[in-house]
Amino acid sequence: MAFLVGAGGAVLFVVVFLLDGLTRPGYSPTRQTVSALALGPRGWIQTANFLVCGASMAAGGSAVVLAGQYLLGALLAVFGLGLVVSGVFRMDPMRGYPPGTPDADPAAFSRQHQLHDHAGAVVFFSLPVTAVVGAFVLPGLMWKVATVAVVIILVLALNAFSRDWEADAPRTGLAQRAFIVPGCLWIAGVFLHFAST
Repeated sequence: MAFLVGAGGAVLFVVVFLLDGLTRPGYSPTRQTVSALALGPRGWIQTANFLVCGASMAAGGSAVVLAGQYLLGALLAVFGLGLVVSGVFRMDPMRGYPPGTPDADPAAFSRQHQLHDHAGAVVFFSLPVTAVVGAFVLPGLMWKVATVAVVIILVLALNAFSRDWEADAPRTGLAQRAFIVPGCLWIAGVFLHFAST
């Protein structure tokens, strides 16, 4: 059951931020990050998305540990918990969102924003490491090939996102989504694999 909860959380996380980003007034999913969706009047949607889906993936990771894949399960749980902490601590308003916010970064970041950034670092660095571990421990050639492909996508997308974030590039949000979407779908696949074995 926990495997299905984890898979559902991974897919739902993507569906919610994609739909919310496309329908949020004044929000640009191409430029702005997923975390910015936790700001403004509808911010509760993304906050709940972080908390519920992150906890679901952490539960799925714990089930993978109980199934005997200790390192893979622990890393999946860490990723999920990183999302939970990202929901507890929001980023500061910046870069034009919510509407009316100055287009630049604030002169100084709040403690809450700094904690959100630390949680984000856990999320963005644990996922490629998790996939690397998965490439070694998941059975069968198809899983290994698919997981290596995911590792390559994650590394390239993380590099693009890091570069675009520092430059406040107009495609920052797009680069971030190129990392999160395939990563979460891979996680969902891993949980479904364990559910079927």
